[in-house]
Parts: sequence; structure tokens; C-alpha cells
Amino acid sequence: MPMVTLRYILAAVQSATIGIIMGMPAPAFAKRANDMQGFPVKPIRIVVPFSPGGVADITARVIGPKLVEAWRQPVVVDNRPGAGGVVGSEIVAKANPDGYTLLSASANHSATPAIRASLPFDTVRDFAGIALTSSGAYVLVVAPSFGAKSVNELIVLAKAQPGQLNFSSAGTGSGTHFAAELFKVRANIDAVHVPYKGIPEALTDTVAGRVQFFMPPLSSVTAIIKDGRVLALGVSTQARVTAFPDIPTIAESGVPGYQWNAWTALLAPAKTPRSIIKQLHREVSRVLNLPEVRLRMAAIGAEVTPISPEQLDRMIAAEIALTTQLARKAGIKAD
Repeated sequence: MPMVTLRYILAAVQSATIGIIMGMPAPAFAKRANDMQGFPVKPIRIVVPFSPGGVADITARVIGPKLVEAWRQPVVVDNRPGAGGVVGSEIVAKANPDGYTLLSASANHSATPAIRASLPFDTVRDFAGIALTSSGAYVLVVAPSFGAKSVNELIVLAKAQPGQLNFSSAGTGSGTHFAAELFKVRANIDAVHVPYKGIPEALTDTVAGRVQFFMPPLSSVTAIIKDGRVLALGVSTQARVTAFPDIPTIAESGVPGYQWNAWTALLAPAKTPRSIIKQLHREVSRVLNLPEVRLRMAAIGAEVTPISPEQLDRMIAAEIALTTQLARKAGIKAD
């Protein structure tokens, strides 16, 4: 018998024997071994369910090249906008659960099921958390010409004129919308929602004074805060933001308990093997802790907050419950 053939037979027997010893068929054992040792062996696609330029897109493009350096495999960022993030999310939910198709999700991911009667996927059951890639603040901004110079002054004005103040958002059910709705509930004020197509349009009318306040992600307004085109009254996070230490939190400014985070995360299809989830988590966490990556995140007002995949899953589920409650209270439904 040729030596090469004998070698293959012996290898097959050894694989089968180990599989029997471990209580699993040889093919299943081989797949398990490949999951742990052979990943990745081909390009990885990170689907961004929005147009380029948002934080979910930025974080994917910051992380991707660093993963390429480690794995020597291409990492492709694929923007698939549409239906408020549903189009891109569906692609990942229904992808082969092998770790090669991932989703760069944002806080919008947990808002979508709260405002849509039906979705082509289950936001909790069809995804598995890998890593929280950024955590940032929303910021309450007004035009410099507006009468309020602090969160408390805005609340006083709103209570003196119930239903007379307007607030803009980047669209019904967006993170900017929910951030403001939670502010209304916690501050016990009445203000009218004015939805726009996106952050630029909502911001333009806020600066012009056509709406009284707006709560965009801090990362999207850092430049105009610095040049004085808007006045930042407070940030939505539990603690002040390192890059803007002079902006108080909304909670410390008269709205105890207020907190709403702008986050991004990497998710995989739900049935992705845990061995691959752990490997992805480990490598992405390493990248996020690189000094140059932390600096890049800080520059857009975002921070790196390490949590486990299991903690990420629980965080998203809890936020879905909160947004659902807010949507019912405010009567928020998808346009």
C-alpha cells in the first residue's frame, strides 16, 4: 500500500477514534476542531445597516484593518442601508452562522422592534453578541440664541409653556428620538416631536432656532459644539465624557436617574458556534484596547467599555424592553 494512502487511512482512523472517545461522530469532531483552530480561513464581511459616516460605520472601519493585520484575511465593510437598518440586519440574521458575516449594530437595533409591528427577524433570538465596540453619549443641544443656558432652565421653560416647545430628531424611532422621549418622561415636561430625515437636517433647524432642542450623538456634533454653533446643555451618560469634561450630565443637572447611551456593537447570527464567538470577542477586544484605537474613539466622543458577549446580549434585551415601554407611552410607531 502506498505510504500516502496509508497516512490518510491512519489519520481517518485516529479522527474517528477520538470522535468516539469524546462521544461525537468523527465529522462533528472535525468541524468542532476547525471552528476552534482554523478560523478565519476566508474574508469576513461586516454589514453596516446604514449609509457611510455614522458611528456604526466608523467603528467597523477602525476595527477592520486591525483584524486584517492579525488574521491575514480581508475584512470587508459592506454598507446596506434601508428601512431604518432592517435591510442590513436581515442579511446577517439569515446568513450562514459561521462567523464570516457580522453586523455592526447601533442603539437603533434595540429601538426597531419597539416601533415596528413585524420584522423579518427576531432582534433577540436571531443574533448573538460579540463585543460592544463603542459607548458614547447623546447630548442635549440648543441654539445659542435660545433662552435656556442649562438643562434646568430648559425644564423651567418647558413647564411654563406645556406643549409649546419643539424638539427635533433624526427620524421617528431613532436613537435621537428615544433619548428625547426619555428626557421628557424623566423631566416631566411636554414637548412636541418634529422628525427629520437624518441628523444633518435636524441639526440645521436646531441651529436656526426653528426647533428648540435636539439630542444627537455627541460624536456627530463635536465640531459645532467646539465652534459655538450650538450650546451643549448636558450629556446622556451616567458620567461626564472625558473629551468634554465641562459638559455636565443630564442626571446631575436636575433629572436624577436619566441615562441613555449611544452604542455600537458587533453581532453574529444566533447559531454561530460559541468557540467562534469567543475567538471574535477576544480579538476585537484586543483591537479596541490598542492606544491608537482608543484615541480614535475618544476623538468622536466615544469610549471603549469592555463587556462579555453574554452581558451584551442582556444589555440589548433590557434596552428593547425600555424602548418598547417608551414607545407605548409616547405612541411611537414607524413611519
